[in-house]
Amino acid sequence: MAKIPINLKTGEAGDAPSELIIGVDLGTTNSIAAYTQDNVPIAIKDANGKHTLVPSIIYFEQNGDVKVGHEASAQMKRDPENTIYSIKRLMGKSFGDVEDFEQYFSYKVIDEDEDKLVKIQIRDRFYSPIELSAQILKQLKENVESQLNAKVNRAVITVPAYFNDAQRQATRDAGKLAGLDVLRIVNEPTAAALAYGLEATENALIAVYDLGGGTFDISILHIQEGVFEVLSTNGDTFLGGDDFDRAIQDYWIAENSLDAWKTDRGAMQQLRLAAEEAKKQLGTHEEFVTTIQKGDKEVKLFIHRNTFAELVQRLVQRTIDACAQALKDAQKTAPEIDEVILVGGSTRMPIIKAAVAAFFEQNVNDKLNPDEVVALGAAVQADILSGNQKGMLLLDITPLSLGIETVGGLMDPIIQRNSKVPIRAGRSYTTSVDGQTNLKVAVYQGERDLVTHNRKLGEFILKGIPPMPAGIPKIEIHFIVNADGILKVKATETRSDTKTEVVIKSQYGVSEEDMARMLLDSIQNAESDMKMKVLLEARNEAANILLGVDRFIGQNKELLSEEQFTELTRLNAVLVDAKNGEDKDAINLAIQKVNEYTAPMAHLAMDKAIQDAMKGKKM
Repeated sequence: MAKIPINLKTGEAGDAPSELIIGVDLGTTNSIAAYTQDNVPIAIKDANGKHTLVPSIIYFEQNGDVKVGHEASAQMKRDPENTIYSIKRLMGKSFGDVEDFEQYFSYKVIDEDEDKLVKIQIRDRFYSPIELSAQILKQLKENVESQLNAKVNRAVITVPAYFNDAQRQATRDAGKLAGLDVLRIVNEPTAAALAYGLEATENALIAVYDLGGGTFDISILHIQEGVFEVLSTNGDTFLGGDDFDRAIQDYWIAENSLDAWKTDRGAMQQLRLAAEEAKKQLGTHEEFVTTIQKGDKEVKLFIHRNTFAELVQRLVQRTIDACAQALKDAQKTAPEIDEVILVGGSTRMPIIKAAVAAFFEQNVNDKLNPDEVVALGAAVQADILSGNQKGMLLLDITPLSLGIETVGGLMDPIIQRNSKVPIRAGRSYTTSVDGQTNLKVAVYQGERDLVTHNRKLGEFILKGIPPMPAGIPKIEIHFIVNADGILKVKATETRSDTKTEVVIKSQYGVSEEDMARMLLDSIQNAESDMKMKVLLEARNEAANILLGVDRFIGQNKELLSEEQFTELTRLNAVLVDAKNGEDKDAINLAIQKVNEYTAPMAHLAMDKAIQDAMKGKKM
């Protein structure tokens, strides 16, 4: 039966637009899509037509089929190792960024390379957070197309204001992989202000406090006659409702002596879900009690509202400290703020509402559904881009400073944080060595003085500088940040007009070529050229591992027991066989087993090397 387009504003049948631009809130806990009709944003319901929220959960069945949303959520207790949640917390992250939290995931996060995007192992396959996020976006895209009976190819996607360049690039890549042309990446607090401020024409200062499942940010905006100007932003991409759940979870582990459960992913999943339910109930109840079963042991879990408040006070204070810094950056005070908007499901907690109201010395505004408001704002931004709302202008900002490495490993910011985008800024440099003909430019993002404390986005080399004495060449380096927060860098030696230009694609993202192949793979069921590419990459990595293990054995054979030597030889042989085969997942699995087995040996070898170096010396 053919579907009839529905006029969402009136509920009557109508004509679907020829091309939709949707707004998407890709959330840690839930995701949602919205569409604007007659300047009114409307949230899209899920595939069953019941809920606007789609849980950001993905489940992989044994046969490889993928379920997203409520169907996947139902599998969290039954099959936790193959049910993926909170994937947004891994976007643009290396294992070093998340290893302290890895035990709290029921699925396996793989440590393969500290300088590359983490991978998630699901059964015998390996996925990046970009691929997994794309599954959620595909589901949202299908929901819109099903409900409106119209094709969707373009979208505006929101991100936390404090997302760095790597995380923004990863989000854009996920959209492309889902078949969406991402027209704009918008900060979530800014999107929320758009949803609240559709009719705002007066001069107003607004604070947007956004606490979601995995991220927090606070933004100070000035709104006047349809112009939304972001004055400052602050926050933490690793602070959200998940951390409040974890506080309860850790409390129960300590109170009930459940440390042994930490290695049991199924038991930890039960604890996590119980903690999430406790957090919700304590908003309206004095206490929470439940029991969970592990084997033949039944454990009673209890927590009082006052205990919960004590456990999370430090987390709440971190958000308030960020609010204070945002006000300072905007050169404003709390009494100057005209309205405080609450965004994100975690702001439903009474302890949050009370703390924010006390800090800003006024009642908070939570009249819009905090779960939907960001997606509604994204739909408004999509409407602005489509030209339907010409009287509105969005002036967003860079969340973190952008600069280059200079002599001594120092960070020299070229674009300061809280600068309005789009923006272009430059600075002049020179050489430090006589006759220098090449100059390496390493680009970083962050607020620390030393580049080692900041995030490296990429590097390139300006070649062909005419040989001149040190200090004579004049090298202009310009940073250009577009409306999405994506960076382009230009370098020119002005005396000779030698120049180069590069778009800084973070090593945590996916190249355009990879994206094209991955998209083709998902549409045409794994084309052979894509299969060959990933197979060759896996073989190259395996070759490096085998070379490293051979070198390790040659240098440290006396440290290995006969049993260890035999097992390591066996694992090496398995990896050699896998490397010579055609299954890239088998190669990745063999690499993982070698890495896991050799990790403690590497620590022993390091200890011995230090001891040998210290012989005959005094501390």
